[in-house]
Amino acid sequence: MRLLSSAVRAAAGHSERSRRHFWGWLNAVFNKVDYERIKAVGPDRAAAEWLLRCGAKVRFQGFDRWQHDYNGLPTGPLGRYKIQAIDATESCIMYRGFDHLDGLKHLEEIKFNKCIYIEDACLERLSSIENLQESLYMMEVVSCGNVTDKGIIALHKLRNLEYLFLRDLPGINDKQTTVERLQTALPRLEIALDLQ
Repeated sequence: MRLLSSAVRAAAGHSERSRRHFWGWLNAVFNKVDYERIKAVGPDRAAAEWLLRCGAKVRFQGFDRWQHDYNGLPTGPLGRYKIQAIDATESCIMYRGFDHLDGLKHLEEIKFNKCIYIEDACLERLSSIENLQESLYMMEVVSCGNVTDKGIIALHKLRNLEYLFLRDLPGINDKQTTVERLQTALPRLEIALDLQ
C-alpha cells in the first residue's frame, strides 16, 4: 500500500510540474513579438492585442472605459486608437513581449499588480523606451515578487514620471536608498510607499 501511495504522490507531483511548464510555455508564446503585425496594424493596435491576449486591460485616449475583450477591440483607420493606460493586473506579460511598447507615444499610466513575470529587466526595458520617457507620468508596481531595488532605481529614466506607487515588493532590500536615488533623479516624483 505504501508503494502505491508513493507512486500516486510522485505522479501527481510530476503532473503539477508538467502543468506549470505548459503554462509557462503558453505564456511565452503569448508574449512573442510579431514585427510584421506591428507594421501591418500599427504599434498601438499590436500592443493592445498583445496585452489583452496576456490578460491585461487597456484604455484608449479619449475613452473612459477599459478594454479587456480581445474580440471587442475597436476597429477603424490605422492609428486611430492610441493606448493611454495599461492595467496589467494578474496578467502574464513578460520581458519577451516588451518590444510591443516601443511605438507607444501616448501611454501615460501603467499598473503592474501581481504580475509574476515582471522583473527588474522589464522595468529597465520599459525605462529605456524613449517615447515612454516622455509620456509616462503615473505607475504602480504592487506584489511583483521578482522586482528588486535595481528595477525600481531604473525608473529614474522616466523623466516625466510624477507618481509612483510601490507596495508589497519583498525584493526591495534598501527602500530608503532606493527612494532617495529616485527622488534625486526625479525631483517632481511623488512616491507612495507601502513595503512593510
